[in-house]
Amino acid sequence: MNGLNHDLNEASRREFLVQGGAGFGALALTGMLAQDTSYAALQDPKVQRKPHFAPTAKRVIFLFMEGGPSHMDLFDPKPLINQLAGQRMPASFKRPITAMGETESPILASQRQWKQHGQSGLWVSDWLPHTAKCVDDIAVIRSCWTNGINHSGGVCQMNSGQPLGGRPSLGAWVNYGLGTENTNLPGFVVMTDTKAAPTNGPRNWSAGFMPAVHQGELLNPGSEPIRHLNLPKGVSPQIRQRQLELLHRLNQQHLEKRKSNSELEARIRSYELAYLMQATAPEAVDLSQETEATKNLYGFDNKDTEPFGRCCLLARRLIERGTRFVQIYHGTGSKWDSHSKMETNHGRQCRQSDLPTAGLLKDLKSRGLLDDTLVIWGGEFGRTPMSEKGDGRDHNPTGFTMWMAGGGVKGGQVVGATDELGLWAIKDRLHVHDLHATILHLLGIHNLELIYRYKGRPETPTINEGEAYKKITTG
Repeated sequence: MNGLNHDLNEASRREFLVQGGAGFGALALTGMLAQDTSYAALQDPKVQRKPHFAPTAKRVIFLFMEGGPSHMDLFDPKPLINQLAGQRMPASFKRPITAMGETESPILASQRQWKQHGQSGLWVSDWLPHTAKCVDDIAVIRSCWTNGINHSGGVCQMNSGQPLGGRPSLGAWVNYGLGTENTNLPGFVVMTDTKAAPTNGPRNWSAGFMPAVHQGELLNPGSEPIRHLNLPKGVSPQIRQRQLELLHRLNQQHLEKRKSNSELEARIRSYELAYLMQATAPEAVDLSQETEATKNLYGFDNKDTEPFGRCCLLARRLIERGTRFVQIYHGTGSKWDSHSKMETNHGRQCRQSDLPTAGLLKDLKSRGLLDDTLVIWGGEFGRTPMSEKGDGRDHNPTGFTMWMAGGGVKGGQVVGATDELGLWAIKDRLHVHDLHATILHLLGIHNLELIYRYKGRPETPTINEGEAYKKITTG
């Protein structure tokens, strides 16, 4: 017992709780949870469950452009804003509520060059030359809208369905509804291209009122996505096993007094997952196995594209091995936000993300994975046609663009439309709830039939709203 106490002094209980659970830094608690009846009562994400109906997609990769990409400078050309540049918005257009309140600011022209691409002839600006080559696989949704006028509310709603925190994220709902295809890997994984935290932080991939076991697992940016995966020098498997057995007993004693603490239960489950990951995770995140040609497809040969490209390649490797839902944040810290210096800001973000995004689509397609992998691109809102600070654009939640590819989606089509200024969605308007319903539909889930009972209420992913845009598979 003295030896065990010494071992725990060397690596404190706090370190085990924080690093061991969050970073998978431990060997197994083999069989320790087998008799844990309180935990067994939770819905187990390791158990694969049947969808409501035949899906066209089995898994999701969500490329989240944090900060609000400007749709009228990327996928939704608006000649009128150049004709009216420097003038106030005509009185015939409905005035929106903007974050900065500059509704009457002059219209800002787009400096982009536009071309039609692919057999479909979809319009894409010169800021995205690589994505433009993939348009025949992409359905561009020009009629998105949301309630979140600022970054916190917008990012929260795009992830959880409402601008305020407290509800499960879309990835958590998918993890709850379908489980994972690989019990040795997390079913829901989150990545960022920089060390900066996205707006709202862990709230974006939270399980909300559901058991915490369904929340996303955050990987680290850079060359070591899962830290502490291997044993430290001088620590044998036998010593670590004894340490973890003691930690498990302490946690169980704590849990007995706090039976409603699903976060602790989830932490205990993470030790079990850590054991299982010993055999799978090192290989899954080992990018040295990839050819130089594949790495360069994702932009590893360029310092601007390598960080996001690394995330995209890891996403392909994870979904290839059974992870159900992967979300990647580009521009963490609202880097796509462009209240001023639009050209500099968006030019940088596009350079960083365009090639890796196209590389992901091409790689998935060449491996036959795009057929049943849904790729989503977009941010929390768009930008206004009115200028801010002379050379920037304000937040626009009333009309913006996202796109989907793969997973049964018919590429080469445009869904919906905004008005002539790109300000309001006016045709086939898709609220965030409709977008989430569409994603779930492609996964074989009816958004109003996936139910979690919370305090006696039947809760659904889209808050009892939302309708799937089913024509996205047919055009």
